[in-house]
Amino acid sequence: MNMFTGLEQYLQHLASERQLSPHTQSNYRRDLKRLFDYAEQQQIDSWQALQTKQLRHYIAGLHRKGLSGKSIQRHLSAIRSFYRFLIRERLADQNPADAVQAPKSARKLPATLDVDQIGQLLEIPITDAISARDAAMMELIYSSGLRISELISLNLNDLDLHDHSLVVTGKGRKSRMLPIGGKALAALDQWLEVRHELADAYDNALFVSSRGSRLSVRAAQQRMDYWGRRMGVQGQVHPHRLRHSFASHVLESSGDLRAVQELLGHEDISTTQIYTHLDFQHLMQVYEKAHPRAKKAKK
Repeated sequence: MNMFTGLEQYLQHLASERQLSPHTQSNYRRDLKRLFDYAEQQQIDSWQALQTKQLRHYIAGLHRKGLSGKSIQRHLSAIRSFYRFLIRERLADQNPADAVQAPKSARKLPATLDVDQIGQLLEIPITDAISARDAAMMELIYSSGLRISELISLNLNDLDLHDHSLVVTGKGRKSRMLPIGGKALAALDQWLEVRHELADAYDNALFVSSRGSRLSVRAAQQRMDYWGRRMGVQGQVHPHRLRHSFASHVLESSGDLRAVQELLGHEDISTTQIYTHLDFQHLMQVYEKAHPRAKKAKK
C-alpha cells in the first residue's frame, strides 16, 4: 500500500468512525498532507520508514518557518493520532511522534472587554430583523459563554426559554446545559418574533442569514466586527473576545474555577486556569489600594 492510500484511509476513519466535524477533518488533512509532502521530498517511501530523527527535522523546519508552539503541538497531535491508526491497521509498528515535543510558546492572555465596554457594545439599535438577530447572537455568547461554532449550530429546539436554559453540543460531541441570562432572553424573544422574515419555512436553525439558511461562522464574525466598530468599542470585537469576557467576569465575581470550567465546556481545568491570570490582575489592583502595608513607603 502506498503512503497516499494510507493517508486517505485514515481521513475516512476520521469521518466515519470518529465522526469529527468537517472543520477538524480539514485541519487533520492539511497537517498530514504537509507531512506527506515532506516525506516525498526526503524520498521516504512508506510511513513505516519515517523515523523520529526525521520527524524532529520536519518539526524544526516548521518552527523556523514561524509556526507557533501551539500550532506545532496541534500538528504533532495529528501525527500521533495518525500513527496510532497505522499501528492498529498493521501499516506501521512504531509511532515516531511519541518522542518528539513541540517548542514552547509564550502564553497569551485572551483579550477581554470590561463590563462598561460590554454595555456599550450591546446597546445596539434594533431597527430590523438583521439587527435583532445580531443583538441576540452577541447577548447569547456573552450570557452563556458559547464558542462561535456552538452558537451557529444551535437549533430552535435546543432552547428552553421557559426554563431559561439551552443545550449545546461542544467539542468531542459532548453536550452541556447552560443558563440564559435575562438580557439574552429578552434579545432572543425579540429575534424570534421577527425570525420568520428571514428563515426558510422548514429551517430549524436558530440563527439564519438574509438568504434564509443557517448563518455561517464567517458571517457571524463579520457582523460582530461590524457592530464593534459601529458602537465605538476599542479593539476588534469577535466571538472569542465575548466568550473570554464572559469567563473573566464570572470568575472575577464568583472565584469558582470549576464552575467556569463546566460553563465553558473545557475538558481540562488547566485550559480554564488562564482566566485566573486575568482575575489576578484585577485582584492586585484592589489589594494595592486596600491593604495597609501593600503601598510603598513614602520618602
